[in-house]
Amino acid sequence: MPSWLSALISGLIEGLTEFIPVSSTGHLLIADRWMGARPEWFTIFIQVGAALALLPIFWTKLTGLLMSWKEPASRDYLTKLVTAFFITGVGGVALEKSGLQQLPETVGPVAWATLIGGFVILGIEAWRKYHPGSPNLTWTIAIACGLAQLLAAIYPGTSRSGATIMIALALGLARPAAAEFSFILGMITLTAAGGYKLLGAWRDGEIGNTAVLDLVVGFLAAAVSAFIVVKWLLRFVQSHTFNGFAVYRIILGAALIVWFL
Repeated sequence: MPSWLSALISGLIEGLTEFIPVSSTGHLLIADRWMGARPEWFTIFIQVGAALALLPIFWTKLTGLLMSWKEPASRDYLTKLVTAFFITGVGGVALEKSGLQQLPETVGPVAWATLIGGFVILGIEAWRKYHPGSPNLTWTIAIACGLAQLLAAIYPGTSRSGATIMIALALGLARPAAAEFSFILGMITLTAAGGYKLLGAWRDGEIGNTAVLDLVVGFLAAAVSAFIVVKWLLRFVQSHTFNGFAVYRIILGAALIVWFL
């Protein structure tokens, strides 16, 4: 398979799965077994592409918050967003230094996280079935979302977006508000973490020997596909649950476990 084609497929997988609750890590691991593994910094690079694709979607929201930061509602939302990001950022650095934030070398851990996550989604959806939730973001929800991102970092396959959206739903946030906060927090987190890790890889001399075409193709594929998925998902959550994604996770997780065994 041509190198640029595998970069295209990796970019599409990243963009299509990063912001829906199905675990981009699990899908990329499957792709790596098929196409051959790429360096970790390449995966980080295309993750940044997927994250930056969300900027046009939330540009009006973010600029509106910043321009009206003196208003209590805007200041409250921004403070909670920064707090959730701070928890993830500080916790992420601590996890990396402790060696807990590492991609698994086998499919097994990702498979189990994917499978268990599917049942968790079904459980939360059943619990909140008759509770539409509140559009108001509380401090408890903001802090829990920051911690949920750390959980996803410790257990690849959990799904960062899945963890944040579902904990927000479980704590009483309305579905559209939960998805929006998860996406904005994820966009900021992935961009900051990606930039930090790419800088470290460049300093260590790890970046190199990769065709520029592969980088451009992978980055653009992740960005375009992520943009389309998030635009669709923001409409989807207005009137649908995440049960379909849960069933998909259970099937995928079970298949991966059989493959691993």
